[in-house]
Amino acid sequence: MKTAIIGGGPGGYIAAVRAAQLGAEVTLIEKQYMGGTCLNVGCVPTKALIHAADLYHRIVSEAAKNGIVTGEVSLDFETMQKKKDSVVKHLVGGIGGLMKSYKVTVINGEASFKSPNVIEVKKNDGTGTEEISFDKALIASGSVPSAAPVPGYDLPGVIDSTGALSLEKIPESMCIIGGGVIGIEMAHIYQTLGTKITIVEKLPDILMNLDRDVTAAIRKIMKKNKTVIMTGTKVESIEKAPEGLAVNVTGEDGNPLQITAEKVLMCVGRRPSTDGLGLENAGISTERGRILVDENFRTDNENVYAAGDCIGGIMLAHVASAEGIAAVEHAMGRECGIDFNTVPSCVYTSPELSGAGLTEQEAERQGLDYEVGRFPLIGNGKAYIEGETAGLVKIIAGRRSGRVLGVHMCGPSATELITEGALAIKAGLTTQDLINTIHAHPTVGESVQEAAHAVFGNAMNMPPAK
Repeated sequence: MKTAIIGGGPGGYIAAVRAAQLGAEVTLIEKQYMGGTCLNVGCVPTKALIHAADLYHRIVSEAAKNGIVTGEVSLDFETMQKKKDSVVKHLVGGIGGLMKSYKVTVINGEASFKSPNVIEVKKNDGTGTEEISFDKALIASGSVPSAAPVPGYDLPGVIDSTGALSLEKIPESMCIIGGGVIGIEMAHIYQTLGTKITIVEKLPDILMNLDRDVTAAIRKIMKKNKTVIMTGTKVESIEKAPEGLAVNVTGEDGNPLQITAEKVLMCVGRRPSTDGLGLENAGISTERGRILVDENFRTDNENVYAAGDCIGGIMLAHVASAEGIAAVEHAMGRECGIDFNTVPSCVYTSPELSGAGLTEQEAERQGLDYEVGRFPLIGNGKAYIEGETAGLVKIIAGRRSGRVLGVHMCGPSATELITEGALAIKAGLTTQDLINTIHAHPTVGESVQEAAHAVFGNAMNMPPAK
C-alpha cells in the first residue's frame, strides 16, 4: 500500500515507522527539518538548556554541602548553546538513519494536495515539483506559535519560544507573557541563569491544566526564587523603553501597570499549522484552522488521515506519536484506540511537575464521590538526600471503588514517575493495588505508595492526622 505522510515531527516520523512495519511503501514529506518543532525548537532543546541550568544550580547550591570543593563557578552560555545544538543534531541524524533502516523515502519540500489522492511537493533543493500519488495519506503538519494581538508584539526584542532558545547572551531581565508550560519552563531556565523574570498570565493561575496543589507548590518555589508572577493580568501593549521594552498591563485589581524588561517572550500557545496544504483540493474540512477527524483520525476524505497538533486537542509530542500510530494502523486495517484520560502532562522545572487523569478540580466539577491522598516529600528519604523536599505526590481515588482517578506530582523525577500513575489509571487499578505493590527503597517512587496509603489516612512515614 502506497502511503504518504506530510510532516516529519513526532506524529509523522513515528507513523512512518509503524506503517513500514505493517508493510506499507512509505513516502514522508518534510518542509523544514526532521523531528519537527519538538526536536528542533521545542521539547528537546528546551530540556537540554534546563539540564544545563539545573546542573549549574546544583553545583552552586549543593556541591559545598556535600563536601565537593569546586572553587569559583561561572557560566559559559555560548558553550551551553553549542551543547544544546549538538543534542538536537545527534537526534535529528538518528531519525534520518531510522527512516533509511525502514526504507522510508524522505522528500524535503512543501506539500499540498493537488487532488483527493495526489500530493504535489515543491522541493527545497530548487529542482521543481514532484507529484506523489497514494492509497492512504496522513497529515501530521504540527503547529506554530500563536501571536498575541497586542500593539507592539512585532518590536525588536519581542521573541517567541524559538527565539528564546537561540539567544546569544543571557538577558538581564525578561517579561514572559503566558504562564503555561512553555512560559514556566523558559522562566525556570533563565531565572536559574540569573535573569530577572516577570510572568504575566491573564488566567487566574499558572499551569491551569494541572492540579492546584501541584501548581501551588511550584508557585511557592518560584516566588522564593524571586520570580514575579502576575495572574489575572491582561497585556494591553508593548512599547520601546530606555531599559529595552515596556509592557503595559491591566492588573488583577483593574489598575494599569508597566513592566520593563530587556526581552519580552511571547508564550501564548500554539495553533495548528495547516496553511498552504491545499486541503480543499482533497475534500478535507477544517474548523478554525484545525483539521476535522473522526474517532479513527480519518478526515472527510476516507483515504486521508490527520494526527497531532494539526487536529487540535492535546498538543503534546507523545500524543502526536500515539495518534499517528493509531491512524496508520486503522488505515492498514487494524483497530487501535487511544485513552486520552491517561495522557501524562509534564513540566520540566526544578522540581519537576507531572499529572495524569483527573485533577481534584475536575473530579469536583463532575460531582464525583472521591477521596484524596497526599504525601509531602519532606517524608521521603531519597528526596531529602537530593535536597528536593518541597513537593508532594497526590492521588485522587473513587471513594467506594478505590479506583485511581488521578495522580499528580511535584518533585524530583516526577516526569519519570508519572508513568506509574498513567498505567494505574489505564489498567483500572485501585489504591490498594498500589499499596500491595512493593516499591524499592530508597526511591522517590515510594511516595506514590505512600500517597495511596494516605487515601486511607495511613501513610507510613507521616505522623497520624490529628
